Amino acid sequence: MSTTQNKDYYGTLGVKKTATSDEIRKAFRKLARKYHPDVNPNDKKAEEKFKELSEANDILSDEKKRKVYDQVGFYSDQIDPATAEAYARQQEGQGAGGRSAPNVDFGGFDFSGFQGGPGSSQAGQAQGAGPNSWGSFRDIFSGIFTGNEQNAAGRRARGPEPGTDLEYQAPVDFWTAIRGGNARIEIHRQEVCPTCHGQASSGAPTTCPECNGSGQVVQMGGRMKFNIPCPRCGGTGRISNACLTCQGEGLVHRTESIEFRIKAGTRDGQRIRLQGKGNAGTNGGAAGDLYVIVRTGTHPVFSRVGDDIHLTVPITVAEAALGSKVDVPTIDGRAQLRIPPGTQGGQKLRLRERGVESASAPGQRGDQIVTIEVVVPQLNDERSREIMREFAKLNNQDPRVTLFDKL
Repeated sequence: MSTTQNKDYYGTLGVKKTATSDEIRKAFRKLARKYHPDVNPNDKKAEEKFKELSEANDILSDEKKRKVYDQVGFYSDQIDPATAEAYARQQEGQGAGGRSAPNVDFGGFDFSGFQGGPGSSQAGQAQGAGPNSWGSFRDIFSGIFTGNEQNAAGRRARGPEPGTDLEYQAPVDFWTAIRGGNARIEIHRQEVCPTCHGQASSGAPTTCPECNGSGQVVQMGGRMKFNIPCPRCGGTGRISNACLTCQGEGLVHRTESIEFRIKAGTRDGQRIRLQGKGNAGTNGGAAGDLYVIVRTGTHPVFSRVGDDIHLTVPITVAEAALGSKVDVPTIDGRAQLRIPPGTQGGQKLRLRERGVESASAPGQRGDQIVTIEVVVPQLNDERSREIMREFAKLNNQDPRVTLFDKL
């Protein structure tokens, strides 16, 4: 991994330098959901932003990496915490006016040599350096402060790293969300390579062509010459061929259909955690988790608000004026609703515990809220019109009086 100098990881995640591990994790998850490639398909800017967030989280969520970053100002896999601490003490000694090792200004340092291709031999560049040649930088960096030579034994193998979590939205039909059942979702995830079993290499190790099996190469730094561990083989003198299946990554991408259980009463937007169904870890690390956000479907008659069921029921003028009992649909079938005399259009009546069973509090149910719609009849014969005129004479209240009183 190359160095990450001059990158403000705290600014990338939008947290302070004093942020706790929990605050860093929450900030990363919030931004990762926003810029994840699955949420922003074919959006290169979002993809680059997600990579920056992942890199920042990788450094700041690891206690040792964060300590190196805070002390040195950037991070490299090949700078161990002891060396970083020595550098930090040296910088403090310089500020206090004490006599210590020479100050090093990394802002003007030419790092290009540590990323050169094989065979580069200019001053300041690593001879035979490859993409993993930061071990040579660590040797120079450490030697400035300790005066000790670093060798291949100093290179530490990366330990197990857990896989990242995934988050997907899953559409679920209206009745499955209410009654419970099984649902399926198709996801894209990383799995351990079946060919190399996560080792990223295949076949028997061979002699490293960079150091001819010696495990050492020469590093030129100005007029200085250093014998350092070979960056290609890590000082072992042996290399392995990259696995052709995973191209040396140890992981492969797979599309998988996941079945999960929907509890009765599951609400729209509810998150379901499926442990171990996220991306696979590396070097034996545990797999991440899959978070499914449920999106419930609609119904032509019922609408759901929380655990309550809402619907509109039409009644006649006579039923509204005189009162009556009418049959109404519920999610459990028919039920009888009492209409009080003088019920007005838009009035809401409640059927208690006729709603959805709560997913979080088993045994409890919501209510059914019925909105009344008074249907005015079409008078198609003279007899009906005569009766209505007689009715108007007997009930000559003006319903608009209070309206004008408020002006």
